[in-house]
Amino acid sequence: MSKNIATEKVRPWYREPWPWILAAGPFIVVIAGFYTAWLAITTNDGLVTDDYYKKGLAANQTITRNELATTMGLVAGVRIVEERMEVRLQASNPAFAMPETLAVTISHPTRAGLDQSRQLTRGSGGYSGEVRLPAAGHWLVLLEDEPKTWRLMGNVVLPSNGEALIGVPQAGNKPEPADIRN
Repeated sequence: MSKNIATEKVRPWYREPWPWILAAGPFIVVIAGFYTAWLAITTNDGLVTDDYYKKGLAANQTITRNELATTMGLVAGVRIVEERMEVRLQASNPAFAMPETLAVTISHPTRAGLDQSRQLTRGSGGYSGEVRLPAAGHWLVLLEDEPKTWRLMGNVVLPSNGEALIGVPQAGNKPEPADIRN
């Protein structure tokens, strides 16, 4: 019986499957770590900006422009009918001077290819101009004066039966319904 055990060949460890199976897990983790490091080094980190200080200053200026619109009590009624945009702008502050033109940026939250910038000119019933938007969808509308001293931003959902209000009316100063007709 002892002769059987002695005659049995003992295989070296590298010929056994279990050491390789046990080493496969850590080996895969090491390879995944190298791949992750390679991805981190070679790809662009879009959220990090080199001019963070300038971006911060621009954010502060944007907040200041929003606050100025609120201080002036600016409220805009936006109506989009077919291929025409009409804006009725009101201010509760009597010192506010209505600009001759409005810079309008219309953007889609998920489809940047549909974004548009337009200049609306002032007429008898407010500001109006041509826009070409799909019939339905959610849109962000940004209204600014020419020198960009104030800005109003709001949402418009199309199709719409009436006008969408952008800006917050101050207490006791509710805007009148739109008097813009086609």
